[in-house]
Amino acid sequence: MTFAPVETVNPGAPPGLILIADHASNALPPGYGTLGLDPAEFERHIGYDIGTAGLTRALATRLNAVAVLSGFSRLLIDPNRGEDDPTLVMKISDGAIVPGNRGVDAVETERRLDLCYRPYQAAIAAQIDRDVHPAIVSIHSFTPQLNGRPPRPWHAGVLWGQDEASALKLLDLLRRDPDLCIGANEPYLGGNTGETLDRLAFPRGLPSLLIEVRNDLIEDEAGQAEWADRLAPLIRETLRPG
Repeated sequence: MTFAPVETVNPGAPPGLILIADHASNALPPGYGTLGLDPAEFERHIGYDIGTAGLTRALATRLNAVAVLSGFSRLLIDPNRGEDDPTLVMKISDGAIVPGNRGVDAVETERRLDLCYRPYQAAIAAQIDRDVHPAIVSIHSFTPQLNGRPPRPWHAGVLWGQDEASALKLLDLLRRDPDLCIGANEPYLGGNTGETLDRLAFPRGLPSLLIEVRNDLIEDEAGQAEWADRLAPLIRETLRPG
């Protein structure tokens, strides 16, 4: 399979909504091998956001929206970090030391930026520029347990930085299901400096949402379809004008 740093799904969709998945893939470009890791490490959450590629594609179909997905592993370089972020190229992730990142210098970082990071960011920016004033919905997943800490209780979380109104509306809609535990800016805080939404959505004043789904719930097609069916109408209602 030919390596591509970015995948655009449903490019002919009507304007108004762009879905993005920063950590959709665990692939590496030619020449990087496995970064010195056991290949099994790339099947873990440290390699990519498990289930987000399938969930994002399913949402693009249900919402008739364009979607932009990363085509490279976050272990190579993390597209949801600022270029000056110290965690842009991770040397250790959830207990796994990454040998291929140990000696990464400014020259190699710049190479990875040009090879993967910047093409992905440019593809999102190009879609925004083609639109009038789109809403951006960023899809992520999280591991049920991290770094030996207690299990995370949430089925999903809604994160925000600038567009609190949209986030709180979606949060309310999701919490109407008594069987769901939904986090507010959990399991992470939204709107961090240098993240994709901070760079591409916030400066333009675009409506934006970041949705995190626990990865064991979307690790297969059935789970992805279930969550796409759940989220699509709620996203549509949340972003409806007025």
